[in-house]
Amino acid sequence: MTDRIEIADLFSRLARLLDDKRWDDAATVFTDDVALHSPRNGELRGLDNVVAFMRQAEVPGESTQHTTTDLLADIDGDRAATSANSVVYFYRDGEAPHRTSGLRMDCTVVRTPDGWRLAESWTTLMWTR
Repeated sequence: MTDRIEIADLFSRLARLLDDKRWDDAATVFTDDVALHSPRNGELRGLDNVVAFMRQAEVPGESTQHTTTDLLADIDGDRAATSANSVVYFYRDGEAPHRTSGLRMDCTVVRTPDGWRLAESWTTLMWTR
């Protein structure tokens, strides 16, 4: 049960990292050799490349709120195959969202000396409005 709680916490920390744009804290969520695959970003490999991309992809005045649900984790020792749904709201301060997207995230997470970290992720855009 402890591993499941820690993996759920990892996904919550990922959402907060993205929403708060705390790129300097990326190592608390991702492994150094992380690989991310998504329709928006293509393929990114390595923590430094991921952080650099996130910094340059920021849209001035635009914020996000990620809500992650339906987390499934198939834990096998120090690795877990996970999947989750995410709804992302894009908004400007004080305004209703101007775009909303539904995502599916299929990930591999690994146990490190510092806790569970995201090693690889495939994001699928399910819908957008």
